[in-house]
Amino acid sequence: MASTTTASARTPLRPSLPLCSSSPRNSFKISASALSSRSFPSLRSCAAPFSHAHRRSRPVSVRCSSGLSPELKSTLDKVVNSHKVLLFMKGNKDFPQCGFSHTVVQILKSLNVPFETLDVLSNEAFRQGLKEYSSWPTFPQLYIDGEFFGGCDITVEAYKSGELQELLEKTMLS
Repeated sequence: MASTTTASARTPLRPSLPLCSSSPRNSFKISASALSSRSFPSLRSCAAPFSHAHRRSRPVSVRCSSGLSPELKSTLDKVVNSHKVLLFMKGNKDFPQCGFSHTVVQILKSLNVPFETLDVLSNEAFRQGLKEYSSWPTFPQLYIDGEFFGGCDITVEAYKSGELQELLEKTMLS
């Protein structure tokens, strides 16, 4: 899957979160309180099709391809299967960065379930790879017992019906 981002040559679109890198040696890290830091090869390759003469006069179109590399898939498999309840979210359980993530955190806390969180805002390539891994386009993404459960809406509905509590009780006992 490839995406196109337009930015001026001198001013990056989001300086704190680079969308792509020209160096294949760059890496990013996943961290959670129960995990040690893990490094992954960069999933981004970029080509900026422009000449130096056009740099100052018009925006540059940069194509960045991303996808689920075998290394990231393997790592995600290990991470997802190493926790009974794992939430990929924007921010962390102590400081959610979006309302949907906050809602799922509050539901899990209200059920007194131990869970880990991983911040998907830390790296664009990781976030895009995770969307492909789960076949789910949005965050948060809740995994229970190694299986993708759903996003915020599904979690809220399952919580209201009692299905989520029942599943979590079974999971915690296994």
